[in-house]
Amino acid sequence: MQFWASTMVVLPVFVQAPWVHVFPFSAFLFSFIIFFLGFYLLKFCSDRWSSIGSLLVGVSWSWLGGCLFWGWLRAHPVWHLPVESIALPIAVSLLQTRWKIGASFYLASLLGTAFTDVMIVLTGVMKAWPEVVDAPFSEASKMLSFTAEQLLEPLSLFAILIAALLIILIANWMHQKSKSEPLSSDAWLVSSSALTTTLWVDGLFFATTLIQPQLSGLI
Repeated sequence: MQFWASTMVVLPVFVQAPWVHVFPFSAFLFSFIIFFLGFYLLKFCSDRWSSIGSLLVGVSWSWLGGCLFWGWLRAHPVWHLPVESIALPIAVSLLQTRWKIGASFYLASLLGTAFTDVMIVLTGVMKAWPEVVDAPFSEASKMLSFTAEQLLEPLSLFAILIAALLIILIANWMHQKSKSEPLSSDAWLVSSSALTTTLWVDGLFFATTLIQPQLSGLI
């Protein structure tokens, strides 16, 4: 479950980002395919497959929020977290049910998104974001690379390191909870893996914007 949770966090970087950029509506519809596949596995298959089904349901919520934002609202970063939170009430209400693995994955991914957005605000990236995504491709690439270089300044690096440390501490706490709460062990492990992988995905995105910004999925 930890492996699959990590995989599902990385998947949007390589699959959803380019897909929703070119064909947003079909990527949006794929959210429902993921959801119904997860629902089927959860309801009608063995315990092992039902756990994967629950995870897929959580993935479908993250995928849906991502498609709505990156497909139609990408130039309005202030809407990023609210749109990604589209399934927040549902996920919270299902934490004590057999859907808890998917709910935990979604909430941990959302927490990672919140950390990312706070850093975007504190480092000044949010101000440049609309100009970057609205610029012609040839110019956007240079603008994005320049914006990423601003994150190498001491104050920005310090803020990013503090955020990374907090993520690691919270993920470790979740991992410890999996040992003390055996009935929810899988849910806590999935949360820990999803949050930790979010940190690596952000790092990958940062490196990509510095080296090959046209491959970042933002432009």
